[in-house]
Amino acid sequence: MEQRTLLAIVLSVLVLMLFQYFFAPPPQPRVPAQGPAEAPAAGKTPPAPAATPAPAALAPAPAPAAPRRPARTVTVKTDLYELAFTELGGRLTSCRLLRYRESVAPDSPPLELVRVPAAAAPLGLRLGQGGLLDLSGVTFTADRTSVELGTAEAAALRFTAPLAGGGRVTRTYTFHRGSYLVDMTVEVRDAAGHPVPMPTEVDFASPAGQKNRYTFAGISYYTPDGLQEIRLKKAGETHDYAGPLEWLGHGDVYFLSAVIPEGAPSSRLHLRRLGEDRIESRIAPDFSAPPARFQLYLGPKEIDILAAAGHHLEKAVNFGWFDPIARPLLWVLKFFHRFLHNYGVAIILLTVLIKLLFWPLAHKGMKSMKTMQKLQPKLAKIKEKYADDRERMNRELMQLYKTYKVNPVGGCLPMLLQIPVFFALYKVLLLSIEMRHAPFALWINDLSAPDRLMIPGVEIPFLGGIPVLTILMGVSMWAQQKMSPSSLDPTQAKLMLFLPVVFTFTFLSLPSGLVLYWLVNNVLSIVQQAAINRLPD
Repeated sequence: MEQRTLLAIVLSVLVLMLFQYFFAPPPQPRVPAQGPAEAPAAGKTPPAPAATPAPAALAPAPAPAAPRRPARTVTVKTDLYELAFTELGGRLTSCRLLRYRESVAPDSPPLELVRVPAAAAPLGLRLGQGGLLDLSGVTFTADRTSVELGTAEAAALRFTAPLAGGGRVTRTYTFHRGSYLVDMTVEVRDAAGHPVPMPTEVDFASPAGQKNRYTFAGISYYTPDGLQEIRLKKAGETHDYAGPLEWLGHGDVYFLSAVIPEGAPSSRLHLRRLGEDRIESRIAPDFSAPPARFQLYLGPKEIDILAAAGHHLEKAVNFGWFDPIARPLLWVLKFFHRFLHNYGVAIILLTVLIKLLFWPLAHKGMKSMKTMQKLQPKLAKIKEKYADDRERMNRELMQLYKTYKVNPVGGCLPMLLQIPVFFALYKVLLLSIEMRHAPFALWINDLSAPDRLMIPGVEIPFLGGIPVLTILMGVSMWAQQKMSPSSLDPTQAKLMLFLPVVFTFTFLSLPSGLVLYWLVNNVLSIVQQAAINRLPD
């Protein structure tokens, strides 16, 4: 009985890894699209901004004067990133993170966050109710052509553009040393220089996100209901939200670009998929007074950095249901790395620590399974003798268990308790940026990449190199199966022996850090099982 339960558990683990059942995102909020003639749903309706009448020159969304010169590119450099803005709309065209590289190659350039065509560069600006005045194609004038922070703590860059009737719009970016946050303000003034309350909408175009069955990449935002991860699968598909909002962002596994409306009690979002490779995102905060203030986060999804930035940005690292277990595990992993300076060794140490914590439970479960294996002949006789009397058979079985002081499910309960820890660590090793480009030893120079040993002149179809660590993991799993007591029928036993092959193929595409954890865990389980098998009956 307990072996059948064990088989079910192992099969469940396999299904979960393949289809990410446990890691499905939370349900997306059902908020109706906010059309111009449709009122937002009850409970989600943000208060309207203060009704301050705008000057007549600004109200009908006037057309600005034609540009007299080509738009220039303005560069910004701090200790953490290099940015490029275009005067065409004052938009961001490039963001290169200086402490991260595109690949593990030594000559790899800094990582680029902006991966959309220049014509669709993010941070386009719209003014007026419903974004009637689109300034994305308007040539602004920058107050300088380059900004280099140097030893300063902060520096500002201003873009201005005239509006009909003598008004002016100014967008100001402020950059800070040692921070991935950029302040952005948008201010409209009339011909007399007075600030004008003006609905402000920011375009936040982003790539659609690479398809990955194990991780999420794409648009997400954070509300009082928690993290919302939005999957727009078809061209033209839309998603709308109105209500309190902390941030709107685009992220992949390791990096995040986010817009944060500062001081707005509520915001409106409109997301729309454009073709196969791009998503248009618009955010319209309900600011109560000018100027419109935003913050931009352009950086890594490292929990400590995100938490320091505030606004619940750390929730962008989504460990799913296992978050309460995953975050302490990540803390321990980083603690070990602080002294060992090698995340591969830290993974081994963390695996050993987890194994030691569960050793008593696993030991008890293995002993119970061994006892159950020895009772199989007696169990078979009872089942055969009372095949036609289920009630009598159950009484005899319970008496047998009582006589030998064994719990029929005693071998499975300890394993069930370990499953949440396994999945939490699985998520940590899969999603943590600390694993990205982290070397271990020998041929493993990136724990976030699949394990491949590259030999000159040797290339395996569909794999490239030889997955040495993955093969060792499969062998260790097979050895563990052979050593474990079994009370399965022949068909189930054959299925169990086939599982190492399935797991090996599954792990071929997973990060080597995960494979390392599983391999070490298998080896420790083999050692523990060998110790159990040597115990006297």
